[in-house]
Amino acid sequence: MTDPERTPDGHYVVIDGRRWRATDPAIPEERRAELTRVLMAWRREVGRTKGTDEEGAARAGVQAAKVALGERGTPWWEQSDAEREERWSAGVPVPGAGGGTSGAG
Repeated sequence: MTDPERTPDGHYVVIDGRRWRATDPAIPEERRAELTRVLMAWRREVGRTKGTDEEGAARAGVQAAKVALGERGTPWWEQSDAEREERWSAGVPVPGAGGGTSGAG
């Protein structure tokens, strides 16, 4: 699989002609992979809970994972190195973990 096209500044990926904020490239590979797994689990949970009272919690999980990855919230290129590390190191809720989190939380 090839990497998606990026804008010249590297801040966005372009998929089907649409720009999406790129994942923070400074995130250590192991943590990036962990956050991506959590994000995908929350996306599956959104599908499973669609139209139920639990859907809101699943969407909040997607939001938390995307913020940790730098894809939402304050743009990673506007944050200091310390702010970036704090963002990706923060605990992110994990679906079905009974309130558990991924990472230092």
